[in-house]
Amino acid sequence: MTSHHDSQKAPPDKKVAYQGRKIQLVTFPITLPGGTPYDMELFEHPGASAIVALDDAGVTLIHQYRYAAGGFIWEVPAGTLDGGEPPLDCAKRELVEEAGFTAASWTPLGHVFTVPSFCDETIYLFLAEGLSAVDTAHEVDEVIDDIRQVPLDEALAWIDEGKICDAKSIAALTRASRLLARRDG
Repeated sequence: MTSHHDSQKAPPDKKVAYQGRKIQLVTFPITLPGGTPYDMELFEHPGASAIVALDDAGVTLIHQYRYAAGGFIWEVPAGTLDGGEPPLDCAKRELVEEAGFTAASWTPLGHVFTVPSFCDETIYLFLAEGLSAVDTAHEVDEVIDDIRQVPLDEALAWIDEGKICDAKSIAALTRASRLLARRDG
């Protein structure tokens, strides 16, 4: 699986307005479909992977601190691609780091764009099965106060109840549920 960013070419007149650790804000002129010129402002992001880790105990959810969301939220394990890292390698690394599992089987669930109006972040979604417990390796910015396995139906109910409001988690859990229904069907 290649990343979305492999096919993008930065325009030669791109200007970096801000350079952060994981993102940069760039500006450059584009021509919209129909011929209208437009000054584009775009946050460039290396991409990420998100994992629905499933076994007999259910799906693994983490309760992680997210400043932008106003505190702790429930989500699936996920993380940023490191320097051209393939999405599956990122998913395997993040599952260990955040949730303390390895998986024997990996199934791609497609990808989602987080905020395509001003950010090029692509999150690659995976279903991980055949889990084995290992030690977590949380990074300094990963503040996780609970790791819980819940039945998939319960996780989907958490979406309906607003207990899970993270877009990548909603997409990943929904896609995994549909894939599993097709397998069982």
